Amino acid sequence: MQALIIGYVWPEPASSAAGRRMIQLIEFLLYNEYIVTFSTPASRTPFIEDLELMGIKTVPIAVNDPGFDNFIVNLKPSLVMFDRFMMEEQFGWRVAKVCPDAIRILDTEDLHFLRKSRELRFSGKSATIDSDLAKREIASIYRCDLSLIISEVEMELLKGKYDVPASILFYLPFLYDKINSEDANLPEFSSRKDFIFIGNLRHAPNADAVIFLKEKIWPLVHKKLPEQEIHVYGAYPSVKIDRLHDPGTGFHIKGRASNAEEVVKNSRVSLVPLRFGAGLKGKLIEAMICGTPSVTTTIGAEGIPGELPWNGRITDDPEEFAVAAVELYNSKNKWEIARSNGFKIINSRFSREIFYPVLTSHLEEVLQGLEVHREQNFTGAMLMHHRLKSTYYLSKYIETKNRLEKISKS
Repeated sequence: MQALIIGYVWPEPASSAAGRRMIQLIEFLLYNEYIVTFSTPASRTPFIEDLELMGIKTVPIAVNDPGFDNFIVNLKPSLVMFDRFMMEEQFGWRVAKVCPDAIRILDTEDLHFLRKSRELRFSGKSATIDSDLAKREIASIYRCDLSLIISEVEMELLKGKYDVPASILFYLPFLYDKINSEDANLPEFSSRKDFIFIGNLRHAPNADAVIFLKEKIWPLVHKKLPEQEIHVYGAYPSVKIDRLHDPGTGFHIKGRASNAEEVVKNSRVSLVPLRFGAGLKGKLIEAMICGTPSVTTTIGAEGIPGELPWNGRITDDPEEFAVAAVELYNSKNKWEIARSNGFKIINSRFSREIFYPVLTSHLEEVLQGLEVHREQNFTGAMLMHHRLKSTYYLSKYIETKNRLEKISKS
């Protein structure tokens, strides 16, 4: 079977949780013996994953280009996955028009409207969760046959507040192998040193967290542990972030990590004071996998532990945050309990072994009963009908405009 993924960007798993999420979805499709093609209108960067080494064919595409129709007709995919709702807006109507029998899947990554409304409220601006962005994103969810939702919190929001049918939603968190602590071969407490923050620094919640860490939390930690350092790793730091580099107080802006797993494994404690955001925070889950306890906020931990104890401490108060960081750093007993808690969270809530068979079975069920599945989603059919009509004429206008501009330049 052929599967087509339409990406928002080329995946950079070493730079962002979104990139790692995309690789995990590709691995799932390969596990189910799909022949996978990855396409995106985005430009390549020097740090993208070499998908060809995974056996993935890559094909660049363009928006408002009728050539996409010919491409997908020739490919004949039985499954098309959109990476974030913006790609469904651009290409979903074309897929529905020329390849109507393909199941259309949306991976939201996180709910963009939720993240944006939280960011606006945090900055003191007027914001409502029922924004135009929410209407766009939820309409995209309705137009797809199935949407993969990364957080249980976001699942409940969609079902509870917006009455989105459960039949078109599927909870799928990050997916990892189970951890056998005895075979993990991870550095122990005494072999580790210093604190760490790691995350894509172009991402607004991460940039804010680093500034908050430098101004409000690290001075309190540094006062108690003057010999220790914090290393801030992340791709695409701004000039503002670079200026936070302050070796005199042990605050180091390190930039992109050449091997993120290594730097996390060798750090003793991860500090992640996120103050807004949505979805699941990959940096915290990966710290658990590396056996690195963490201190974070309620936003940071949202959707991760379920009813299980955190692998460290959750607090929104800067002073409590700093106290917890120092205690974890100094106490081998507390550190080892926290590390064990992290392993339990990964094994019970983020295991491929749990989610692969459930998602495989659900996809087969939807594929086999696709017509009935769509009949039960009248709102989605209605939205797709109007999308086909309105977007078709707008796209034709843009295509004609682009063609005339090329002619005038030749």
